[in-house]
Amino acid sequence: MSWPVVATGPHSTRQVLADSPALMTVAFRFTAAGAEGALHHHPHVQSTYVVSGRFRFTVADRSFEVGPGDAFVVPSGAVHGCVCLEPGLLIDGFTPRRDDFL
Repeated sequence: MSWPVVATGPHSTRQVLADSPALMTVAFRFTAAGAEGALHHHPHVQSTYVVSGRFRFTVADRSFEVGPGDAFVVPSGAVHGCVCLEPGLLIDGFTPRRDDFL
């Protein structure tokens, strides 16, 4: 199945790649430095893998930069977001599935 590409901001999109009730994989593409993934939280555990680009993430009270090959986990309920430093691609896993993305 092919899911649509959905605009999430002026220079960012998301596309569901795969899903089941227990797990979802989503691609987030940022096409310009300065694009943001707004601070938010959700009950899902999230894992993020950086395919390309550079990003500054905030997770709870910690900020850090990541680049290609880096990965980290966002705990359930943690406030988090990012700023794109160099255009790139993130692959996120969510458990359970984010039904709001379907």
